[in-house]
Amino acid sequence: MKAIGFKTSYEIDHEESLIEFETIKPKAIGFDIVVKVNAVSMNPVDTKVRANAAKDTVLDEPKILGYDGIGIVVDIGDKVNSFKIGDRVYYAGDVSKNGSNSEFQLIDSRIVALSPKSLNDEEATVLPLTSLTAWEAMFDRMNINPTENKTILIIGGAGGVGSIATQIAKSTTNLTVIATASREETITWSTGMGANYVVNHRDLVNSVKEVGFETVDYIFNVANTEIHWDAMAELIAPQGKICSIVDTNTPVDINKLKPKSASFMWEFMFTRPMLNTDDIKKQGEILSQIASLVDEGKIRTTLTKTINGFSVASIKKAHKISESGKAIGKIAIKF
Repeated sequence: MKAIGFKTSYEIDHEESLIEFETIKPKAIGFDIVVKVNAVSMNPVDTKVRANAAKDTVLDEPKILGYDGIGIVVDIGDKVNSFKIGDRVYYAGDVSKNGSNSEFQLIDSRIVALSPKSLNDEEATVLPLTSLTAWEAMFDRMNINPTENKTILIIGGAGGVGSIATQIAKSTTNLTVIATASREETITWSTGMGANYVVNHRDLVNSVKEVGFETVDYIFNVANTEIHWDAMAELIAPQGKICSIVDTNTPVDINKLKPKSASFMWEFMFTRPMLNTDDIKKQGEILSQIASLVDEGKIRTTLTKTINGFSVASIKKAHKISESGKAIGKIAIKF
């Protein structure tokens, strides 16, 4: 089968930053299924893995990126009873394994769900990674009670995760959503996703206070942990909860949270599949819930751009847009 990956970490403009190659089509055993991939989406993790996973070395076999996918089931393992050949499914995958930038992909059936019926391939493939990240952060990490009349600040409201987090919060909870954005187009986008208030991350504390909130009960940071650390420590309510998905390059002062007995936690969407946790099947269940919310009209796709064609040029184009730091919503590559 045809696949696209890399053997050495290069800047995206390097001729061999991504390469096309032939590899063996996988066969399903156990809980695995094989999916004929129809479309994939672009996530910041793709660029980070490409840039860092093979620095100053050459991999024996190319690593295949792609951490969102949608397609048709063509083979099932002997332990699979939740899918049949011909099912249209979507999923995010496992960062420690080969990804979806290939004609066929081997994927654990427990982290897969039937795709939303109301969306086409490119509209649906942008949802899994961001939806799982947002859902796990809010309900598995911060343990938000959907009936609470509380507040959540989403730092990075116009990106893929922030966009879907806003929608999930508005469609499944009573939370008041405050999202950050600074450009006219990102402010408009965040408001369209359902944010009650949009504030400027460049002056976060004052911006939140200007819309009437001295503190917030929950903070979900999908933009930058260290830059916003002091602001988050100031804005979080007593006994509040902060969750982030972004690594810090320098230490942060966690002692700032002690006077408020505030909590800090990480969300890493790949924890369940990568470490084969006891509750790994929860990811498939979450994706099923997301599909239902989509088909009920409560959540809409965050797709903003589609690139056609499964080629090195198409994947490189998506990487460049992602690395620009100006992407709004999500990008899909339709095979």
